[in-house]
Amino acid sequence: MITKFRIHEGAAVSEFGMACQRIIPWQAQEGQEEPPFGGMACFLPAGASSDPDCHDQDEVMVVLSGSGSLDLAGDKAEFTTGDVVVLPRNKEHVVHNPGSETLTWLSVYWPLHEPKWTEGAEVTA
Repeated sequence: MITKFRIHEGAAVSEFGMACQRIIPWQAQEGQEEPPFGGMACFLPAGASSDPDCHDQDEVMVVLSGSGSLDLAGDKAEFTTGDVVVLPRNKEHVVHNPGSETLTWLSVYWPLHEPKWTEGAEVTA
């Protein structure tokens, strides 16, 4: 069975200070195994910045349109359409869109669910 849907801002909901469309996992058929990773399309309006985010998952951003910059735990980088940006786990990050058009990217992250934190456990970066 082929599953098909479109990445579209109209299908997104407000998360992390921007519009996000969860695309992986999609609505699975009963009995289908959950994938080991997740994915979402992100839409950041012109002149906006995402909320600060930090998670125990590695993440890859594939920039679909626009250009912007990333603050990652004190490091800064600019990016544009076609760039791939790698964000290591447990590093706070904020995406900025100084441009005049919506910045759009696809984020893929793993594992799908953040590991459960246990009191007294150290977070490694």
